[in-house]
Amino acid sequence: MDQIVTTRSEQQLRTDLAALFRVTARLGLHEAVANHFSAAVSADGKQFLLNPKWKHFSRIKASDLLLLDADDTDVRKRSDIDPTAWAIHGQIHRLMPRARVAMHLHPPFATTIASLRDPAILPIEQNTARYFNRVATDTLYGGMADTEAEGERLARLMGNRSRLMMGNHGVMVVANTVGEAFDDMYTMERACQILVQAYSTGQPLNVLSDDVAERTARDWEGIVDFSLAHFEEMKAILDREDPSYRD
Repeated sequence: MDQIVTTRSEQQLRTDLAALFRVTARLGLHEAVANHFSAAVSADGKQFLLNPKWKHFSRIKASDLLLLDADDTDVRKRSDIDPTAWAIHGQIHRLMPRARVAMHLHPPFATTIASLRDPAILPIEQNTARYFNRVATDTLYGGMADTEAEGERLARLMGNRSRLMMGNHGVMVVANTVGEAFDDMYTMERACQILVQAYSTGQPLNVLSDDVAERTARDWEGIVDFSLAHFEEMKAILDREDPSYRD
């Protein structure tokens, strides 16, 4: 097994992940004390950080995050780990080494779209076009995702995509960095908000052509620095108002 990365690197990852929880709570994207984020600390992705069971996002600190091993079958017996978190994130990090960061949420607008018979994020403007042909879809919701078999199914369903629209459930985003994951989830929720509002007018949608939507999605993929800057700015706000997430 790969060794855990240096203490300094792990601490930075802890700090960024803790900031991600705090920012998510401030934006109202969390759901009570449910939902989970994780981040890989080993090269193979199997050693990863995860938030403890039923701790509110607004109170999570860097030191609260649990360091787990996806190959450790005894983890499922721990009282400080939500079975659904282990089922989903354990399998994501066991099967998808490219998924350095994974965010699973039930944000209101994205979950609204996920609850439609056709959960596609139609490209009707710049934010929605970011997801053109770039979201995997799960249409087989069967209740709480609390088994490793279900987590494995979701991981394999993502394939080479970085987003999963979880039908009748919520959304999953994986990324290379915490900043990229945050901005992707933020923009997906915003895109779904715009789409829900457009649907609510009852008027026909003015859907972009495939060519324009594809070019726009590629343009988004070329500005990773935008995503990183967005997250750093949100961290700066936290540092000014409540830097306790760093503890």
